[in-house]
Amino acid sequence: MEISDGLKLLGGLALFLYGMKKMSEGLEEAAGNKLKKILERLTSNRFMGIIVGAIITAIIQSSSATTVMTVGFVNSGLMKLEQAVWVIMGANIGTTITGQLVALDIGTIAPLIAFIGVIIIMTAKEQRMSCIGEIVTGLGVLFIGMKYMGDAMAPLRASQKFISIMTSFSNPLYGIIAGMIFTAIIQSSSASIGILQTLAVSGLIGFDGAVYVLFGQNIGTCITAIFASIGANRNAKRTTVIHLLFNTIGTLIFVPLCMFLPIADIVASWTPNNIAGQIANMHTVFNIATTLLLAPFGVYLTQLAIKILPGENEKETKMTLKYVNEHNIGGTAIAISEIYHEVGHMLIIAMENVKDAFETIIQDNDKDLKTINEKEEYLDYLNTEITRYISKISAYEVPATDAKKINTLFKITGDIERIGDHALNIAEYIIIINEKDIKLTSDAKRELLRLRNNILESLKAVTIVDSTNLTQVLEKITQSEEAIDEMCLEFRQNQIDRMNEKACTVEACVIYSELLTDIERISDHLMNIIEGCKRGNLTFKNKIL
Repeated sequence: MEISDGLKLLGGLALFLYGMKKMSEGLEEAAGNKLKKILERLTSNRFMGIIVGAIITAIIQSSSATTVMTVGFVNSGLMKLEQAVWVIMGANIGTTITGQLVALDIGTIAPLIAFIGVIIIMTAKEQRMSCIGEIVTGLGVLFIGMKYMGDAMAPLRASQKFISIMTSFSNPLYGIIAGMIFTAIIQSSSASIGILQTLAVSGLIGFDGAVYVLFGQNIGTCITAIFASIGANRNAKRTTVIHLLFNTIGTLIFVPLCMFLPIADIVASWTPNNIAGQIANMHTVFNIATTLLLAPFGVYLTQLAIKILPGENEKETKMTLKYVNEHNIGGTAIAISEIYHEVGHMLIIAMENVKDAFETIIQDNDKDLKTINEKEEYLDYLNTEITRYISKISAYEVPATDAKKINTLFKITGDIERIGDHALNIAEYIIIINEKDIKLTSDAKRELLRLRNNILESLKAVTIVDSTNLTQVLEKITQSEEAIDEMCLEFRQNQIDRMNEKACTVEACVIYSELLTDIERISDHLMNIIEGCKRGNLTFKNKIL
């Protein structure tokens, strides 16, 4: 094999992996958010879990992405460990679609497919059509890369040393280890199986050796989920253990069957003249059969994962991100989903602090002051960490629609943090009130109660707004913001009148004016949040617990 062939091989591999990536990204961008919602909601029983996992993975062309989403949902408590096992089984079935696509002999028209995809991208006026163009282009580039790799590896047929290495894979242990290592490196079983198919088509590995490499590739793909679970809670880690157990048990079942029974010969007979099809079919048989065998024992798989990783699931600490997992390896839809949930979580904490802050002043009781301070520190932490995560995502190529959502969420996060600041300001006035023995009149407290009810009603409206009532909620909060401004103006004058009538002290008048200023600022930030939701078409309903 000459240097030029080696460069051609690397170029072909680059095109293949890039095509796979673009196709997966296009599919995930076109349908990722909808599929994520389906995955989140329709996993109540084993059959639905398996079906949903298979369909989503078949569409987004990545079992890794589905598994990472599942790990994220388990980590955030949106999905139980018992539900995750079925989704993982389904994901292993869905991922076989890629191998079947690669088995299609369309290399000769691959340049035409890529050309059509590029034309769609260049002429697309809508984001959805642009995503379709990416899918088509990625598919074409993938097959062009396969052809390049096949041509580059042709000279290796004459290399006895290389043939000797590839022949050694007929030893089950060597084949499994090779498949595991290669898939763990490139972190995509779909891509590694496609490369295995190319090697087989080039005559460099026989089907008898390829089956064992294939089994190893199924185990190696678990590395992505393992990375995703780093820093996650114990149940999320157990999800990756279930994924690893599924593929390992399947391999332990199939290796003896292929060694002592003519399983490989039977599968090969279905497509005798298409070794790429034989590999794709074996992949499909492996995952469907393993699912059928293990589905009745899903509960026991869960129990085994708990025994492997014993102990209680870690309790949420004050200074942790509840939904965002920075180690997640997945698409933009997953990242946006995590940010959505985290910002919604942050909004609920801010709402609690606003409520407690008003109670502190109105009830003249500082018992909640420590809790309010702790929550405010947590809000500051969340603001910093969400911003850091958004910065990390923005470093990659993000579609325009998603970039707009991420930017809007970034701004909303800042507004929530400022609401927390003003809530703390309100609560801390109780310190001055107690130190200087300042008394707020019953009329002043009644006025604060009116403002409290108005603010909390607006906050609650933001947390439950959905796409059907976003405009109405915007109008409601706009009216509320105007009403609060008018009330604050009126209540300031009322306090001045009370001071002039000697019903309250000068200090009480100053404190009350400061309270009204913070309340106005909270109302302003709420207005910013709902306007951001309207601009970015974002809602928090079903995004918070």
